[in-house]
Amino acid sequence: MLQFLKNWTLPVAMVVGALTYFILANVPLFTPIKPYILVLVEELQPILIFTLLFVSFCKIDPRQMRFCKWHLWALLIQASLFLACVGFCALFPESLWRVVVEGAMLCFIAPTAIAAVVVTSKLGARPESLAAYIVLANLLTAILVPAAVPLIYPEHGGTFFTSFLLIMSRVFPLLLCPFICAVVARKFLRKWVDLMNAQKDLSFYLWAVALALAIGISTRSLVNSTVPLFFQIAIATASLLCCVLQFTIGRMMGRRFNDEICCGQGMGQKNTIFAIWLGYTFLTPVSSIAGGFYSVWHNIYNSWQLYKKCKQKV
Repeated sequence: MLQFLKNWTLPVAMVVGALTYFILANVPLFTPIKPYILVLVEELQPILIFTLLFVSFCKIDPRQMRFCKWHLWALLIQASLFLACVGFCALFPESLWRVVVEGAMLCFIAPTAIAAVVVTSKLGARPESLAAYIVLANLLTAILVPAAVPLIYPEHGGTFFTSFLLIMSRVFPLLLCPFICAVVARKFLRKWVDLMNAQKDLSFYLWAVALALAIGISTRSLVNSTVPLFFQIAIATASLLCCVLQFTIGRMMGRRFNDEICCGQGMGQKNTIFAIWLGYTFLTPVSSIAGGFYSVWHNIYNSWQLYKKCKQKV
C-alpha cells in the first residue's frame, strides 16, 4: 500500500482533492463550517507554496542559475501563441467561440508553475535553468496581459501600469521571498539546510498537499460554473490541446538545447490557480475554467512521466 501511494502520489492527491470538495459541498454536517474551510484553504495554499519553493531553492545554488538560449525561444513561442488568440478576439469580438479562445489565451500566457522545479528534480534533471525561466515567464505574463487586455476589452479602462502592478503583487512575493530566505539560510544555517536537503522527497510531498488543495479549488470552479455543457467541453478540449502542444514543443526544443526536461516543464506545466485568477480579473470570467481543466491535464501528464521514471529505476 505504501509503495502504491509512493508511485501514484499525484493521482492520489488529485482524487483526494476532488473528493474532499464533493464531501464538503454535499454533506450537511459540514455546512456551518464551509466558509471557514474556504478561508483556511485560501490562507494555507500560499504558505504551502512558499514552503515548497523555499525547500526547492535551498537545493539550488544561486550562482548556478543560468539564462539559456531556449528561454528566449520559449518566451517567443508562448507570446506568439497568446497574441494570436488576442488577434482573433480583437478581429471577431462577437464570435461564439470567443470564450473558448480566451480559455486558450490563459493556457498559453499563464506562467510556469513554481512546482515545476519539484517535478524536474524528481525526473532527474537539474532545475537551475528552469528556476531562471520561471522568473522570466512571470515577467512575460505581467507585461503582455496588461498590454493585450485593452485591445479586446477597451471598456475595462484600467491602465497598463495599474494592471502590471496588480499582477506583480500576486506573483513576485511568492517568487522573491522564498528565494531570498533560501539564500540567507544557505549562508548562515548551512547545517540545517543540509539536514533538510537530506529529506529527499520533502518538496515532492509538500507539492502533493498543495496539488490536492489546487484540485479542490479547480473542482469548485468547474462545478459552480454556469457555462453551457457544450462550451465546457469545448474549453476542456482547447485546454487539452494547449497542454499537449506546449509540452510537445518544449520537449522537442529542449532536445535541441540539451535541456529536454526543463524546457518541457517550463513550457507545459502552468500556474493554473493564477490562470483562473487572470480569467476572473481580466477576461470573461467563464474562460477561467480553462485553468481548472489544464490543472487536470498537466498533472495527468506529470503522473505518467513520474510513473515511467519509477519503472526505469526498478
